[in-house]
Amino acid sequence: MRMRKKKNLISRMERCGDRLVREPYSMPGKWRELMPQARELRLELGCGKGRFTAGTAAAEPDVLFIAVERVPDAMVMAMERCAAQGLTNVFFIDANADQLPLFFAPGEADRIYINFCDPWPSNRHAKRRLTHGNFLRLYRQVLKMGGQIHFKTDNQDLFTFSVEELPLFGFELSEVTRDLHANGPVGVMTDYEAKFHEQGLPICRCVATMVPWEEPFPTDIRRVKNRWLDVFADGVSEAELGKHVLSEGNYLWHLFS
Repeated sequence: MRMRKKKNLISRMERCGDRLVREPYSMPGKWRELMPQARELRLELGCGKGRFTAGTAAAEPDVLFIAVERVPDAMVMAMERCAAQGLTNVFFIDANADQLPLFFAPGEADRIYINFCDPWPSNRHAKRRLTHGNFLRLYRQVLKMGGQIHFKTDNQDLFTFSVEELPLFGFELSEVTRDLHANGPVGVMTDYEAKFHEQGLPICRCVATMVPWEEPFPTDIRRVKNRWLDVFADGVSEAELGKHVLSEGNYLWHLFS
């Protein structure tokens, strides 16, 4: 669902301007200067309206949180939420997740939270999922060794995809569950999570710890196909792809069929 455009967005953003990092490209290796006493630096990808952001930051005031959100209308609500609670350990970036290596130095982050991201159900759009290997490679660039990804979703198919994908890119899984709140609420919830929980929908969660890893040469034909499409056919419509690239009789059709 598209969020309704907020009234007075610019003025509201300006009132919370001390929490917005306007030049994140100048920050690699410098984030802890915002909070020198922080014991950890954690990222949240897609903070939405900030219920989880504010609740987690309030519970751990000695941790520096950087929330990455690409929808300003949502981010301003999260910023206002944190300001209203007087939180000083949360800062915000208006950006996409694929920019992380441009913002953070190698090994600078201790943890990444991914909560209820877009499942992108079409296989053709799998590479847009925040737990796709393309993104996992980026997270490996900014996480320290032993750093973690904490992932939650209500989408069973996305969760199945994710717990299969994460180990393929050097992450060990733990705390894997398909019904996090089966015995009562656990941890800080997002706005979506609270709504889903009230509706009785199960919430999936896992923790993925980064371990040493070298990417193997792909031998599975499905992965070879997907890698080729990612590199050479990014942005090509499904109709054009089928007509010119994967149509019957085409060389690639014989290769990938």
